[in-house]
Amino acid sequence: MSLVLADHVEVKIKTLDHYDPGFELPFYASAGAAGADIRASIPEKKSMTVKAGERVLIPTGIAMEIPLGYEVQVRPRSGLSLKSPLMIVNAPGTIDSDYRGEVCIIVGNFSSVDYVIEHGLRIAQLVLCPVTQAKYVATSRLNETQRGSGGFGSTGTR
Repeated sequence: MSLVLADHVEVKIKTLDHYDPGFELPFYASAGAAGADIRASIPEKKSMTVKAGERVLIPTGIAMEIPLGYEVQVRPRSGLSLKSPLMIVNAPGTIDSDYRGEVCIIVGNFSSVDYVIEHGLRIAQLVLCPVTQAKYVATSRLNETQRGSGGFGSTGTR
């Protein structure tokens, strides 16, 4: 089931040579899902082994045309994060609107044993987000706040 809003934003998908035509394009697994699941599309429908402590790029077999003013964030899938030693290393990763190369997912294995990624595994989720570019302006003074320059736990843990 897919929820399509009247003001939806279209993201064009180009499938690459090693994309498995048996796969659906990125898809929402439930009507209320914020992220669209994306599958590993490994050339020749093989598996990939992520060695213990290693980081690798997992191919998806797709490229995208993201509208200007948007990004696609690559986020982990909670089930995969809970049930495997794999993590999306740079989560959330950003796919910029002017990038046209293959969408690959940076995965790290943070265990002491190798982990096999099978062709077709739902490896990550994609979230379309609006982007506002800032104008960065040099200044010699910033407005004061109660917090000031305190960071990295300075406000406590409870």
